[in-house]
Amino acid sequence: MTIAIGNDHAGTEYKFEIIKHLEEKGYKVLNFGTDTNDSMDYPDAIHPTADAVESGKASLGVILCGSGNGAQMTANKHQGIRAALCWNNELVALTRQHNNANILTIPARFVSLQQAIGFVDIFLSTEFEGGRHQNRVGKISC
Repeated sequence: MTIAIGNDHAGTEYKFEIIKHLEEKGYKVLNFGTDTNDSMDYPDAIHPTADAVESGKASLGVILCGSGNGAQMTANKHQGIRAALCWNNELVALTRQHNNANILTIPARFVSLQQAIGFVDIFLSTEFEGGRHQNRVGKISC
């Protein structure tokens, strides 16, 4: 499975650790984020990440910025994207189960690295339940 990842300067450290973790588990990773801590505009990394998921080049995505808000807002401008901002395990599981989220948004300044890696594992291992949720998810796009 291929995972797209994108980040701004606030998520660089976490991104490198998440990529290492994913590659150790056998995932292919497409890195669209900055590799430095120099200030940059998050849309420049988030749009290509969302494009990769939307086009099918990646199965799912992970995006990181300081609060997660800007990254999530940017990704959700793409019609085929359902990016979810999550800060605990239950939210991560529910967004996959009920919303079929295809991009996990992590607020790097508000969670620990270990939490972030745990979120990624939950996101990738949790399946969409479909059923009553499918109709709702089908109504999200404009």
